[in-house]
Amino acid sequence: MSTQRLSWLAHLSAWLGSLSLIGVLCFHFPELLTSRDFRAVYSEAFARHLLLAGLVSAFVLGTLAILRGRNRRIALLGVGTATLAVLLGGSDVQLDGIGQTRWSLGLDWFVVSLLFSALVFIPLERALGRLDQSPLRPGWRTDVAYFFVSHVLVQFILILVTAWTTGVAALAAFPALQSAIQSLPTWLQFALAVFFADLAQATLHRAYHRTPWLWRFHSVHHSSTHMDWLAGSRMHLVEIVLTRAMVLLPLVVLGFSQGAINAYVILVGLQAVLAHANLGVRFGWLEQVIVLPRYHHWHHAREPGYVDANYAIHLPLVDRLMGTFRLPRDGSWPAEYGVLDPTTVPDGIVQQHLMPFRRGKPRAEG
Repeated sequence: MSTQRLSWLAHLSAWLGSLSLIGVLCFHFPELLTSRDFRAVYSEAFARHLLLAGLVSAFVLGTLAILRGRNRRIALLGVGTATLAVLLGGSDVQLDGIGQTRWSLGLDWFVVSLLFSALVFIPLERALGRLDQSPLRPGWRTDVAYFFVSHVLVQFILILVTAWTTGVAALAAFPALQSAIQSLPTWLQFALAVFFADLAQATLHRAYHRTPWLWRFHSVHHSSTHMDWLAGSRMHLVEIVLTRAMVLLPLVVLGFSQGAINAYVILVGLQAVLAHANLGVRFGWLEQVIVLPRYHHWHHAREPGYVDANYAIHLPLVDRLMGTFRLPRDGSWPAEYGVLDPTTVPDGIVQQHLMPFRRGKPRAEG
């Protein structure tokens, strides 16, 4: 067994043990640690089965890594956190009635989303990756931290976004237009919602690159020098709130049905991960129709000629309308990723969140 695979065993054990411990804590304090909206999506039985699978896997993988004598500290972390999870109740942990609170964290959303995203994209990237790149590449801890923060604080983000969109929509209501849109079939509403949301997103995205004070926040996202399914998580909280608010605003103002908006939100989550993924599959003509990895990777390229290009996240058509469509016809990929001057963005989630508010901020790109 190779050293790399042994490292994998230890790290997987640590991940699964830590996620299992978080899962047990969610059972103990569901009203504080789990999202009310997300709880409606899954059952208690599903959560218990997932927890049991995580505990067993953490023990087995951690024990194998320890016996092989590699990455023992990391493997012990996995076995230790899994043991603590069992001592706190394990998959049989008692679940009392869930009380009501004004706010809660989305730890359940973080655990389930991270687990299933990893289960889908890690094997895909290992089998179809453009680069032979380990998921434990440089910067992965920072990106996991971003993934954690954005998912755990999901309710607070939604509160801010909803307050903004609802307030503006009340002032800019067009009843006749809203009625006309709502009379359309849901599938057509969804298609129109994708176009209008992407147009709003691309316009704001271009402003991020061209406006110095906005670039301070957006440069954090572009600081990643490795592209994979996790890289898209690296976003400053200010940018997350601002982008979601501005993208959802036209959908609410125009009166799209809740079903169409929900479908769009699902698409955003899937395509944001896919666009950053390390997948070297040739999609042919589809690259001209839908934003796929190579298209968005060129937006992240550390090349001056592609700084002001490929702002859309769904439809290349939007970039064509804006005059910012660029995609090499020879099928080539970027040689490097990141901001043009890497010294302008520090390492680590804490320093990167503080950076936009300090003097000597990075200048806009684009």
